[in-house]
Amino acid sequence: MANASVQAHAPLGAITIHRVIDACVSAVRSVVDWNEARQTRKALSALSDAQLDDIGLTREQIALI
Repeated sequence: MANASVQAHAPLGAITIHRVIDACVSAVRSVVDWNEARQTRKALSALSDAQLDDIGLTREQIALI
C-alpha cells in the first residue's frame, strides 16, 4: 500500500482573516500595555518625594516608565 500524501489547502480568505485577527490582537495588547503604564505613572506621581526615594525612584524616572 503506497503512502498517499494529502495536501490540505486553507479555505479561501482564511489567511487574510488570520492576519486581520492577529493585527486586532496586537492592537489590543498595545492599548492594554499603554494603559497599564499610564496607571503606573499616575500612581507613582501621587507619591511624595520621600516615598519615591524609599523605592529608589525620582520624579524624572516616572516619565520613563
